[in-house]
Amino acid sequence: MHEYVPVLIVGAIIGVLTGVFLLAYVLLKKKTEHLADKERTMSDGEIIRRLVKYAKPYYGKFALVFVVMLFSIGYDLVSPLLIGHIQSTIKDPFEMSYLFKLVAIYAGVLVISLICSYFQAMILQKYGQKILSQIRLDVFTHIEQLSHEQLSQIPVGKLVTRVTNDPNSISFMFTNIMVTLAKNTLVVVGVLMAMLMLNYVLTLMVLCFVPFVVLFTVIFRQFSRRAHRAVSTATTDINTYLSENLSGIKVTQIFNQEQQKMDDFLVRSKKLEKAKYQRTFVFGVFRPMIYMLYISSTMCLFYLGAKGYIEDTAFMGQTITGSVVVSFYMYISRFFNPIQTLAEQFDMLQRSFASAEKIFTILDMPLELKDDPDAIELEEIRGEIEFKDVWFAYNPGEWVLKGVSFHVLPKQNVAFVGSTGSGKTTILSLICRNYDIQKGQILIDGIDIRKIKTASLRRHFGQMLQDVFLFSGDIRSNIVLRKENVTDEEVMEACRYVNADSFINKLENGLDEVVRERGNNFSVGQRQLLSFARTIIHHPSVMILDEATANIDTETELLIQDSLEKMKNIGTMLIVAHRLSTVQHADNIIVLSHGKIVEQGSHQQLLHQKGRYYSLYTLQYHKQQLQNS
Repeated sequence: MHEYVPVLIVGAIIGVLTGVFLLAYVLLKKKTEHLADKERTMSDGEIIRRLVKYAKPYYGKFALVFVVMLFSIGYDLVSPLLIGHIQSTIKDPFEMSYLFKLVAIYAGVLVISLICSYFQAMILQKYGQKILSQIRLDVFTHIEQLSHEQLSQIPVGKLVTRVTNDPNSISFMFTNIMVTLAKNTLVVVGVLMAMLMLNYVLTLMVLCFVPFVVLFTVIFRQFSRRAHRAVSTATTDINTYLSENLSGIKVTQIFNQEQQKMDDFLVRSKKLEKAKYQRTFVFGVFRPMIYMLYISSTMCLFYLGAKGYIEDTAFMGQTITGSVVVSFYMYISRFFNPIQTLAEQFDMLQRSFASAEKIFTILDMPLELKDDPDAIELEEIRGEIEFKDVWFAYNPGEWVLKGVSFHVLPKQNVAFVGSTGSGKTTILSLICRNYDIQKGQILIDGIDIRKIKTASLRRHFGQMLQDVFLFSGDIRSNIVLRKENVTDEEVMEACRYVNADSFINKLENGLDEVVRERGNNFSVGQRQLLSFARTIIHHPSVMILDEATANIDTETELLIQDSLEKMKNIGTMLIVAHRLSTVQHADNIIVLSHGKIVEQGSHQQLLHQKGRYYSLYTLQYHKQQLQNS
């Protein structure tokens, strides 16, 4: 019995380590039980099932990869036998030609394996990237369909991470992990069968280490999953912070808050650093444990094999030769190498699962604004708008509009005025169905807007907002917004119509003038005129101006006023403005206060009533007189 003391010592060490890891696993379970409701609990099986759906159109290509992979596996199975045979051949007197023949066979198997591996990698990368593009497209498309309310609740940086970083992490699953796992599984099974045929006793010895491999994998799966979630969350947090603060960096500089923002950034950066360190630590423990099992099995092989070989005795009824020891040494390497590789693949697999979980969280967000099954397409509209006892609240119970009713005739010019928070902008948002109302009815040409397809409805609206958003590119692309078959002459005609040509013609490159991020190389008034041109070229039936004349100089306001006079003839126009000089020529002025319509009529009618509108107009008139003096 004392002859097997070294083997027992190895077993004792592995047993102690197993006990330590089991204790750590139990403690982790207890620690995370109270956090279970805060973490997503999507199972690995569900994640795999949903991801595999993306691979369905390419099943044929993956089957081809599987066939090619079988040829490359042949090297792992055949080479140990060839090496063992070569070792036994050169031990006794041998013929050089026979040795060359064995070496040539070995080289041929190696070349075939390398060629198969090349084609396998090329096919996986090609179709893996197609799957990745489809995932990214699905996420972006779903984000586009979210309501304004949903988008306002999700930080932009978080959405950017979901479309960019997270799909990149998933790409490993299709281009590497899935096929590698399948290959390694086949290699392990094939090597196990070859070892059993070569020497079943030594094979049983190797199999004694397999339960520990499985146990360590199960334990570290929990640690790895938690670590990857922490890294993914910290990455999203830092991306969100950067997106917000880089957009507002001018405000930071104006108020000399650079150091405060740097400190805030360092806190998030340290959190990400700590999360990545913990993930590295988990991985750094897992792989050495697998490697320890590999070394332990090799040591046992050499000890038992050498004992039987040197003493020229059979070990448990099996004769052990030098070639058997050499072949088994290589087979053990082939057996544990896939498991060692699994440690790396497992690291990437958990990273993919963590990213996929966050992506599916976005994809699973229900769309608050859905078209009814019987929703219709509107080829054209006359521009008649009617609100019937409309109630609306952004938050339950906090009514922004309270029983609002009004009627706008086709091509009528209607203005909404009132103090901040009275519901003016909300009305314009509801007309375009950016939100759904809780009570009442909104009609376009006598049709409930919920019975009209949202895309079809919005196609007939042109919106000109106070905060004009210009995309990076040039002036032309910002006006046409990728609309096809629009000539430069049509673009310039729209610009002349709204007086935007007054500054475009002065630019060195005209319509090709570069527009930097958010149009920061143009003044507020210039951006506003470009938004007018953008609206005109799309031929809307209803035009919406929400504070379009705010924060501009007097000269530009005169240009905009002239543009508005021209645009009145195009279709129905709805205006929200604090400057009453902008709306005094409207056909109907609706005055709101605390979500209710308190009066409406023409400019002269409202002044004659001497009500809410009269007070607002008088206040602004005296303020203007003071400024002029």
